[in-house]
Amino acid sequence: MISFDQVGKHYGGRRVLDGVSLAIGRGSFVALVGASGAGKTTLLKTINRLVEIDSGTIAIEGRDVLAEPVAELRRRIGYVFQGIGLFPHMSVGENIGLVPRLQGMPAEQRASRVAELLDMVSLPADLAARRPAQLSGGQAQRVGFARALAAGPAIMLMDEPFGALDPVTRDELGAAYRTMHDMMGLTSLIVTHDMAEALLLADRVIVMGEGRVLADQPPRELVRGVGDPRIDAMVDVARRSAARLDALAEGR
Repeated sequence: MISFDQVGKHYGGRRVLDGVSLAIGRGSFVALVGASGAGKTTLLKTINRLVEIDSGTIAIEGRDVLAEPVAELRRRIGYVFQGIGLFPHMSVGENIGLVPRLQGMPAEQRASRVAELLDMVSLPADLAARRPAQLSGGQAQRVGFARALAAGPAIMLMDEPFGALDPVTRDELGAAYRTMHDMMGLTSLIVTHDMAEALLLADRVIVMGEGRVLADQPPRELVRGVGDPRIDAMVDVARRSAARLDALAEGR
């Protein structure tokens, strides 16, 4: 579905992506993890050309992303990020229906699509008339997902989408998105600093460091250990947290 071939990117004299080559299969749920500055967000943004690469190629279904106008490319790819970016002067319904409107979808069909998407992200239909300022953080992020899905993209890119949410809402929304991913047959890539979140949500975890891929494994293999102290330490943080909770529950 998505291929990276020797992708490179520099900011000033600093190399942010260093010859990254990857193939992402259709229907995959991939997590990109790593320390700050590892290159994971930059790599994600190269797919929809929010970041332009300096070398190498990126293709979607075999077609170079440079081969079509950037606006058309982005309309085919859902994008959700921590800041949400809802337009404050628009209603929830107008935010969700923006891309379908730009694509020429009739008003009646758009309204039906908005109602369908609100239901899909477990929000009441009457929320369509509200402004973003009237929403809770969890509601606003759900609207962000609905807007990203409005044009029926095959690919969803997510940059720390749950990072600003409280733990309960974060867990609920993560599980809800995973269900949507499976139901809709999406190809999803998520950037997260939370290794536990990556292990529990994704089918494949790519660990990055200094602009390179350090590991590319299913969660089960990473939990077993890959022999790289940097990566095993990240997994151990998640493992220790789970062990502490178990100890508390058992009164130890």
